[in-house]
Amino acid sequence: MQQLEAVIHDARTLGAGNSLPLSASEAEVARQMHICNACRYCEGFCAVFPAMTRRLEFNKADIHYIANLCHNCGACLHACQYAPPHEFAVNVPQATAKVRMQTYADYAWPPAFGKLYKRAGLTVALALGAGLALFLALAAQAAGSLFHAPLAGNFYAIFPHNTLALMFGLVFGFAVLALGVGVSRFWREVTPADFPNTAPAASMSEAAGNVLRLTYLDGGHGEGCSEADDKVTLLRRRFHHFTFYGFMLCFAATSVATLYHYLLGLHAPYALDSLPVLLGTAGGIGLMVGPAGLLWLNLRRHPLHGDGDQKAMDRGFIALLLLTSLSGLTLLGLRDTGAMAILLATHLGVVMALFLTLPYGKFAHGIYRSAALLKWAIEKRQPNKLKLGDD
Repeated sequence: MQQLEAVIHDARTLGAGNSLPLSASEAEVARQMHICNACRYCEGFCAVFPAMTRRLEFNKADIHYIANLCHNCGACLHACQYAPPHEFAVNVPQATAKVRMQTYADYAWPPAFGKLYKRAGLTVALALGAGLALFLALAAQAAGSLFHAPLAGNFYAIFPHNTLALMFGLVFGFAVLALGVGVSRFWREVTPADFPNTAPAASMSEAAGNVLRLTYLDGGHGEGCSEADDKVTLLRRRFHHFTFYGFMLCFAATSVATLYHYLLGLHAPYALDSLPVLLGTAGGIGLMVGPAGLLWLNLRRHPLHGDGDQKAMDRGFIALLLLTSLSGLTLLGLRDTGAMAILLATHLGVVMALFLTLPYGKFAHGIYRSAALLKWAIEKRQPNKLKLGDD
């Protein structure tokens, strides 16, 4: 009986991530957290440091949780007396960025896709987009519809509605499933057995507000993030907002068009002043401004402000967003010309590539970070188990 209890205890310990061996990146975050826990100068900057103070040891689950709480604003790096070139070499933004990349690969489903995108994100993104666009163009050519007279913007004359609905339904369903499996595994592993099974409304509201406002991209002082040097700017926060809300407007345009088609019996093409077109145009502009700005910041970012190995992943996602918006707006402008079929194949191929790579690229950081912010919103309302004075 005692042996059985010992086995159960060991299984629970391993399941909570308490005794799993740490990778080099994880061990580096743990080392820096011990130093930061002794200093606590940066405690008011963001959620990372209050979460840190509730722990004396940092196991694998804690490290991935804290890494995904970090928004890489750079405030703590430039405030730290132990930052490089000090021998302690404390650089929390860079250390946690490396662990986040491991998070995306470790929790990806299927795992092989995550590892492939981690190694060559930009190449995979562009090759997949080009390959799918070529496939669709060849399919249109085989059907005799690649070269045509103007069709008054009728996409369904090129690809039937049911064909498009089936293709994108499968792709979207796969992306949702893969992201759901990944974040579910992440949540189970970063939450202890005694963690509340349901999130209080106040915690959910706080986490949602932090996600939608990008609260922790204000640097802890409301003035923004460090990019090329120690100067702060709100540009990253604003470009993120353009990107996120541009994406959501495009999604809203597709949703409204779906309701028009199935509920109201109104079929595409829609007029330029119709709600789906207006939403899609606004979203497309947002997805031009936001990703272009983020790419500009990414190219200028100081090497100490992040993980250089993530650049291919970051730029692959940005490239697909830019190509999606550019091809979509071009298609809208030229939909009543003989070039519509090739433009439609290009746009659809890029969009399919974007959705197929969502669970493995930079998009996933928003999902895992939202989960980490929800855990923090719940955790901060729980009694501090350390019971160290007023901590």
